[in-house]
Amino acid sequence: MHHCRTAVLVIALAAAFAPARADGHDVTPEDYFTLNAITGFAVAPDGKSVAYTEARWEATDDARKTDLWTVGIDTQPRPVRLTFDRANDRNPKWAGDGKAVYVLANRKREGEKKPPYDGTTQVWRVPVDGGAPRAVTRVEGGIVAYDYSPKTESLFYATDSTAPDTDEFAKLRAKFDKVEYGSGNRKVSEIHRLNLETWRTEKVIAENRYVREFDATADGSRVAMITAPDDTVVVSEGQSRVDVWDSSTNKVTTTDESWKKTAGSKYPWLEGLAWNLAGTRLAFCTVFDGYPAEVIIEDQDKGPWTATRVKRPEGVQIRGYGSPLRWLDDRALAYLGEKHGTVDVYGFGVNSHDTTGIPRPGVVVSMFEVTPTGGAITFEATGASFPDLRERGPDGKKITDLNPHTKDWQIPSVKHVTWKAPDGATVGGVLELPPGYKKGTKLPLVVGIHGGPTSSSKAELIFDPHNGRLYFAARGYAALYPNYRGSVGYGDKFLTDLIGNENDLDVKDILAGIDHLVTEGIADPDRVAVMGWSNGGYLTNCLITLKDPPVKFKAASSGAGIVDTVAEWGFNDEPAYALVFKRGLPWEQPDLYHKTSPTYGLGNVTTPTLIHVGGGDERCPPGHSRMLHRALKEYKKVPTELVVYSGEPHGLTKMTNRKAKMEWDLAWFDKYVLGKK
Repeated sequence: MHHCRTAVLVIALAAAFAPARADGHDVTPEDYFTLNAITGFAVAPDGKSVAYTEARWEATDDARKTDLWTVGIDTQPRPVRLTFDRANDRNPKWAGDGKAVYVLANRKREGEKKPPYDGTTQVWRVPVDGGAPRAVTRVEGGIVAYDYSPKTESLFYATDSTAPDTDEFAKLRAKFDKVEYGSGNRKVSEIHRLNLETWRTEKVIAENRYVREFDATADGSRVAMITAPDDTVVVSEGQSRVDVWDSSTNKVTTTDESWKKTAGSKYPWLEGLAWNLAGTRLAFCTVFDGYPAEVIIEDQDKGPWTATRVKRPEGVQIRGYGSPLRWLDDRALAYLGEKHGTVDVYGFGVNSHDTTGIPRPGVVVSMFEVTPTGGAITFEATGASFPDLRERGPDGKKITDLNPHTKDWQIPSVKHVTWKAPDGATVGGVLELPPGYKKGTKLPLVVGIHGGPTSSSKAELIFDPHNGRLYFAARGYAALYPNYRGSVGYGDKFLTDLIGNENDLDVKDILAGIDHLVTEGIADPDRVAVMGWSNGGYLTNCLITLKDPPVKFKAASSGAGIVDTVAEWGFNDEPAYALVFKRGLPWEQPDLYHKTSPTYGLGNVTTPTLIHVGGGDERCPPGHSRMLHRALKEYKKVPTELVVYSGEPHGLTKMTNRKAKMEWDLAWFDKYVLGKK
């Protein structure tokens, strides 16, 4: 990998914490809402400062709101807040002259019915000297995404609209337009170019396809797009492609798709478009359920597009689902790689095909950026302290201090642990222990199961209402977060072994982890609880429906969990998941669908079970949770409660709902695990 001239990294070490102070603050669910977080950032063109969007919980809005800040890397001792109107500033990009930052935002003024102050999404220019934000776009209905080309002072933005099909039933649909149809109307996108010097706008791309993501070259001569026939997830998985518009021909071409022939699955999710500075090479990530993510580089330096798959270091898997890809120069690409609960930056030389990067113990990097010229690199990460920007160097000096009030918190210790599965495989996970834990003390155990399953729990300091991170260990529980078979970061075979083996290898791995902590004298086998969200909720359902389980769970919290896998295929907005892990459609693999469904073990449940689900969840629809609740309440007479969060999607977004989730979980486990009244 070509070395950049300077490197500003945001890193954090997720090592065990220093002993808690005796007079420290005991962490409670309320403390979660005092934490500030960075949602995106960009390095200035001169590499001397960073612009970032910071999210804070606002009780009056029942949500997190973001504002724009800047901070100098060396010369400015404290961050400067640039916006104050809770307009959800996001996706910051520096102006080419370094005097302002562009953001997407939703600004609203009382009584305004026209953009830019009608609450629709627009692009704003925010001066770094403290001046008021100025609207750059004023598009009726708002825009959905933008990009900025500094070399030509061009701003590209996308808008969406509905395109009715023109088949033989189009007139009938139009006649009865108050009913809902399963087809006939598609969402499609257009991309416009705004010249920031002349303020003239022109529509440059309208291909009758939906644009999920786009990226413009630095000179604005090309725009790469991830497109699909419409905006549905079922279509995007497997039917997406990478198209490129070229201003010199005003034509759109599709890049080389030969990489699909050797892909693990025919249902890839494409993301992370990134042009090199010259605009001759384009990188993107292909993410799969059940298979390792890959980075593809499309090259058109000479002749037609050619695709190259990035070579990964041994044992390292590419972190997908929104992780950035960034060019260090025209020939070297940087990406995030995951191994054994750590995440770090790795590099790939396009010409040499060399891979670089040595995972640092305890490092968990969640974001990183480079300057437009490939100079300074920054990261944002969590580890032994809550997230902050850090400067690369021997000491990893902080650039920000987002949460200084946490310095006296009684923080649990966090470490990566391993154990053996029944088939001999080595399984890893994260163990949190209460502040001041004394070796040999048997503790009540909470097993928190991550979703995905093509994901992982990481050795980082994180406060997560969905699966109990931090707040159960702070309450006096031991907390184990197993990276069961199918998790990322333990090798390709460990990941793909889960295909065809759900409700089997994953369950055995988790049970072996519990047994390991019991053997180590950490966990009390008579006080074990299990919880999870999404696939973690599904595995919670699998564990409590076991016949004669080796562990008798005292309590469970099932969050957005699947109960019936045929219904999962039928109602989930992402059916490719079921097709991959069950190796086909329900009528092709009926035995696997039966085997993997907790439905047929509901008669075995004796565990008091708390059930959570978002009322608007399309990924794990609430019907599964209602089925589980009905079985336990009406037929098994097992203590249970169903909490439906009205209107919430797959993850809880409202402040009151996240608070309710944590308080319900703590109260439920205190009663059924600890015996409190």
